[in-house]
Amino acid sequence: MKIADQNKLKEVLTRGIKKIIGKENLEKKLASGKILRVKHGVDPTTADLHFGYAVIYRKLRQFQDLGHKIIFLIGDFTGCFGDPTDRAAGPRPMRDKKEVQKLAKNYLKQAGKILNLQKLEVRYNSEWYDRMSAEELLRLMSRFTAARMMERDMFQERIKKGLDIGLHEPVYPALQGYDSVMLKSDLTVIGSDQEFNEFQGRRAQEKFGQEPQSLLIMPLLTGLDGQRKMSQSLENYIGLAEGSDSQYGKIMSLPDSLIKEYVVLLTDLDYEEIKKLHFRDAKMRLAREIVKNYHGKKAAEEAEENFKKVFQKGAWPKKMPEVFIKSPVKLSKILLAQKIILSNAEFRRLVKSQGIKVDQKIISDINLIIDKPAAIRIGRLRFLKINFK
Repeated sequence: MKIADQNKLKEVLTRGIKKIIGKENLEKKLASGKILRVKHGVDPTTADLHFGYAVIYRKLRQFQDLGHKIIFLIGDFTGCFGDPTDRAAGPRPMRDKKEVQKLAKNYLKQAGKILNLQKLEVRYNSEWYDRMSAEELLRLMSRFTAARMMERDMFQERIKKGLDIGLHEPVYPALQGYDSVMLKSDLTVIGSDQEFNEFQGRRAQEKFGQEPQSLLIMPLLTGLDGQRKMSQSLENYIGLAEGSDSQYGKIMSLPDSLIKEYVVLLTDLDYEEIKKLHFRDAKMRLAREIVKNYHGKKAAEEAEENFKKVFQKGAWPKKMPEVFIKSPVKLSKILLAQKIILSNAEFRRLVKSQGIKVDQKIISDINLIIDKPAAIRIGRLRFLKINFK
């Protein structure tokens, strides 16, 4: 291996990583020059991906650039019932497979902003689970124990609270583990919330006579609130498909305490250089780099200029996303359709807090109907121009 590749590999195995399980075996395989099968699985659950996913995909891209094979596994079977959750509501509702497959196509398109899709091995776990008979499923389950599955902390919490655990839920980690057997993965790159499930993959591979995969575990990215993990449901996220102005503005709204985390996990910038800057300048450098990665250098420069005009001088941007409507319609419905807001509840909160302006006037009517062209400001960071066809 060339010295340059050795240095790159060293950074791949250290930068931003929470821990590696099976590290010695992984290093041995890498030293041998073997092309690794590097797996990452995802159950499509929402329409859009956010920067929390980018933490994983950037690490996958680094292995891809070193010549390793990335297996992007879409859980179109497991996604129908979903990974168990620690929510008080209990088990997730079952979902339609067509819906899951539709979301999967959107995932791949957005993942392509980071990964080289031409070199990706895309797989679906319905390939093996749809063909599996009830007897085969039971034989597979016999290789795991209920006691081991119930060790998962979220199940323990539910038991303490007297909450239900669906009979199908402890099966999920076993199925995720079996995915690794079918794909013969050498390494799986995951967020820390998937450690328990993927550890079942190591056990399953041993039971099926395979060498257990190593696990490269990444931290969960903190959301814009500076407290909880990034999530659409928590409304503290930055989307991979968001516009350049929106991405830039949201990064500038980060708490100063998150600068290091975002630099290390979302860029190739040298944090030792970044930390020499004033917090405001550091965030601008971070925002410019991230927007450049997703939209290009020119868009990043324009986003920075727009930010200065909008947030430092109080102006509205000259360019903003534009939507055309055929007839008068509620503003809330337009913003929902454009995915600028996630729910009517969010819209009501914004109106109540005087967070929405129409043509520079604060609105108070949650049922406001747009019946003429208008410029909309949503919070501090989002803008929309509405015109009629």
